[in-house]
Amino acid sequence: MHETAYNSSSRPSIVVLCGSTRYWEELAEANVYETAAGRIVLAPGCNLRKAHPLWADPARADRLKLMLDALHRQKIDLADEVLIVNPGGYIGDSTRKEIEYARSLGKPIRYTHPADGAAPAR
Repeated sequence: MHETAYNSSSRPSIVVLCGSTRYWEELAEANVYETAAGRIVLAPGCNLRKAHPLWADPARADRLKLMLDALHRQKIDLADEVLIVNPGGYIGDSTRKEIEYARSLGKPIRYTHPADGAAPAR
């Protein structure tokens, strides 16, 4: 995760971070490292696990979750590669679906921790 992706003659690569928001701090740390490596980072923007007026109402939270899932798939569409932030190898259902979607598009996928035989990001 520490090599520099920036090349002054071309656009920096775009990486999208995927992973459970239960690891919000780890997602933020991955964002720091990827940005410092010269990559444009797309990441989850809302942590529905933390109380907020926008999703205090359960019905509104359900609608927002569906919209955020669709928005994150669009971030995967835009990205050159996907980085799965998976401390301890954890991959939940939503992240598993994002991995399947990224694979269907042929996106390269890296992992911060080994999971299902995957090598950690470098």
